[in-house]
Amino acid sequence: MLLQRRVFLLAAALPFALARGDRVWALGIEFRDVEAQSRQFMRWYEEIRLTAAQEKVKKAALEPIPAPCCNDNSAYTCCCACNISRTIWGLSQYMISKQNATAPQVGAKVREWIAFVGPRGFSGSACYSGGCPRPFHSDGCGGMSADRLVL
Repeated sequence: MLLQRRVFLLAAALPFALARGDRVWALGIEFRDVEAQSRQFMRWYEEIRLTAAQEKVKKAALEPIPAPCCNDNSAYTCCCACNISRTIWGLSQYMISKQNATAPQVGAKVREWIAFVGPRGFSGSACYSGGCPRPFHSDGCGGMSADRLVL
Protein backbone atom coordinates (compact mmCIF):
# COMPACT_ATOMS: atom_id res chain seq x y z
CA MET A 1 0.00 0.00 0.00
CA LEU A 2 2.80 2.43 0.87
CA LEU A 3 4.56 1.69 -2.42
CA GLN A 4 1.32 2.27 -4.36
CA ARG A 5 0.87 5.59 -2.57
CA ARG A 6 4.43 6.68 -3.47
CA VAL A 7 3.93 5.68 -7.11
CA PHE A 8 0.63 7.58 -7.18
CA LEU A 9 2.23 10.68 -5.65
CA LEU A 10 5.09 10.47 -8.12
CA ALA A 11 2.68 10.15 -11.05
CA ALA A 12 0.57 13.00 -9.71
CA ALA A 13 3.64 15.24 -9.45
CA LEU A 14 4.87 14.52 -12.96
CA PRO A 15 2.67 17.02 -14.85
CA PHE A 16 3.66 19.74 -12.36
CA ALA A 17 7.34 18.88 -12.76
CA LEU A 18 7.02 18.92 -16.53
CA ALA A 19 5.28 22.28 -16.45
CA ARG A 20 8.09 23.70 -14.30
CA GLY A 21 10.76 22.24 -16.57
CA ASP A 22 12.11 20.09 -13.75
CA ARG A 23 15.29 18.50 -15.13
CA VAL A 24 14.77 15.20 -13.34
CA TRP A 25 11.40 14.51 -14.90
CA ALA A 26 11.15 16.63 -18.01
CA LEU A 27 14.38 15.58 -19.65
CA GLY A 28 14.69 11.95 -18.66
CA ILE A 29 18.21 11.62 -20.08
CA GLU A 30 20.95 10.75 -17.63
CA PHE A 31 24.56 10.92 -18.68
CA ARG A 32 26.44 7.74 -17.83
CA ASP A 33 28.56 6.60 -20.78
CA VAL A 34 30.50 9.16 -22.84
CA GLU A 35 31.26 6.81 -25.71
CA ALA A 36 27.85 5.18 -26.13
CA GLN A 37 25.94 8.41 -25.67
CA SER A 38 28.26 10.40 -27.93
CA ARG A 39 27.69 7.87 -30.70
CA GLN A 40 23.92 7.93 -30.09
CA PHE A 41 23.75 11.74 -30.07
CA MET A 42 25.79 11.92 -33.27
CA ARG A 43 23.38 9.45 -34.91
CA TRP A 44 20.46 11.63 -33.81
CA TYR A 45 22.20 14.62 -35.39
CA GLU A 46 22.33 12.75 -38.70
CA GLU A 47 18.87 11.16 -38.51
CA ILE A 48 16.56 13.75 -36.94
CA ARG A 49 15.36 16.64 -39.05
CA LEU A 50 13.71 19.57 -37.34
CA THR A 51 10.88 21.68 -38.64
CA ALA A 52 11.50 25.41 -38.97
CA ALA A 53 9.72 26.02 -35.66
CA GLN A 54 11.78 23.33 -33.93
CA GLU A 55 14.99 24.79 -35.37
CA LYS A 56 14.08 28.12 -33.74
CA VAL A 57 13.88 26.32 -30.38
CA LYS A 58 17.29 24.76 -30.99
CA LYS A 59 18.75 28.14 -31.92
CA ALA A 60 17.25 29.82 -28.85
CA ALA A 61 18.62 27.05 -26.64
CA LEU A 62 22.14 26.91 -28.04
CA GLU A 63 22.99 30.49 -29.05
CA PRO A 64 23.56 31.64 -25.44
CA ILE A 65 25.99 28.77 -24.81
CA PRO A 66 29.59 29.29 -25.94
CA ALA A 67 30.91 26.40 -28.02
CA PRO A 68 33.22 24.45 -25.71
CA CYS A 69 35.95 24.16 -28.34
CA CYS A 70 35.74 27.66 -29.83
CA ASN A 71 34.00 30.01 -27.44
CA ASP A 72 33.98 32.89 -29.92
CA ASN A 73 31.14 30.89 -31.53
CA SER A 74 27.94 29.64 -29.99
CA ALA A 75 27.07 26.01 -29.43
CA TYR A 76 24.48 26.56 -32.17
CA THR A 77 27.05 27.35 -34.84
CA CYS A 78 30.48 26.28 -33.53
CA CYS A 79 33.26 26.99 -36.04
CA CYS A 80 32.86 23.54 -37.62
CA ALA A 81 30.97 20.28 -37.36
CA CYS A 82 33.35 18.62 -34.90
CA ASN A 83 32.27 15.66 -32.80
CA ILE A 84 31.48 17.61 -29.65
CA SER A 85 29.21 19.85 -31.73
CA ARG A 86 27.57 16.83 -33.34
CA THR A 87 26.76 15.45 -29.88
CA ILE A 88 25.30 18.77 -28.75
CA TRP A 89 23.23 19.17 -31.91
CA GLY A 90 21.97 15.58 -31.82
CA LEU A 91 21.01 15.74 -28.15
CA SER A 92 19.19 19.00 -28.82
CA GLN A 93 17.38 17.67 -31.88
CA TYR A 94 16.23 14.59 -30.00
CA MET A 95 14.96 16.55 -27.04
CA ILE A 96 13.10 19.02 -29.23
CA SER A 97 11.61 16.53 -31.68
CA LYS A 98 10.92 13.56 -29.41
CA GLN A 99 10.41 15.14 -25.98
CA ASN A 100 8.93 18.48 -27.06
CA ALA A 101 11.54 20.18 -24.84
CA THR A 102 11.67 23.93 -24.50
CA ALA A 103 14.73 26.08 -25.19
CA PRO A 104 15.52 26.45 -21.46
CA GLN A 105 15.26 22.68 -20.96
CA VAL A 106 17.52 21.98 -23.93
CA GLY A 107 20.01 24.62 -22.83
CA ALA A 108 20.20 23.22 -19.31
CA LYS A 109 20.69 19.66 -20.55
CA VAL A 110 23.36 20.70 -23.06
CA ARG A 111 25.25 22.54 -20.31
CA GLU A 112 24.98 19.38 -18.22
CA TRP A 113 26.33 17.29 -21.13
CA ILE A 114 29.27 19.67 -21.67
CA ALA A 115 30.15 19.45 -17.97
CA PHE A 116 29.84 15.65 -18.08
CA VAL A 117 32.15 15.14 -21.06
CA GLY A 118 34.62 17.81 -19.93
CA PRO A 119 34.70 17.62 -16.14
CA ARG A 120 37.80 19.85 -15.96
CA GLY A 121 36.15 22.40 -18.22
CA PHE A 122 37.00 23.68 -21.68
CA SER A 123 39.41 26.46 -22.60
CA GLY A 124 37.21 27.57 -25.47
CA SER A 125 40.18 27.64 -27.81
CA ALA A 126 40.78 23.97 -28.68
CA CYS A 127 39.96 24.55 -32.35
CA TYR A 128 42.67 27.21 -32.57
CA SER A 129 45.34 25.39 -30.59
CA GLY A 130 45.48 21.91 -32.10
CA GLY A 131 42.75 20.46 -29.90
CA CYS A 132 40.52 19.03 -32.60
CA PRO A 133 41.97 15.49 -32.34
CA ARG A 134 41.95 15.46 -28.52
CA PRO A 135 39.25 13.72 -26.47
CA PHE A 136 36.54 15.81 -24.83
CA HIS A 137 37.97 15.27 -21.34
CA SER A 138 41.30 16.74 -22.55
CA ASP A 139 39.78 19.99 -23.80
CA GLY A 140 39.29 18.64 -27.29
CA CYS A 141 36.71 18.28 -30.02
CA GLY A 142 36.72 14.49 -29.93
CA GLY A 143 37.79 14.38 -33.55
CA MET A 144 36.38 15.81 -36.72
CA SER A 145 34.66 12.82 -38.23
CA ALA A 146 31.63 10.98 -36.85
CA ASP A 147 33.19 7.65 -37.78
CA ARG A 148 36.41 8.55 -35.91
CA LEU A 149 35.30 9.57 -32.43
CA VAL A 150 38.31 10.27 -30.23
CA LEU A 151 37.82 9.34 -26.59
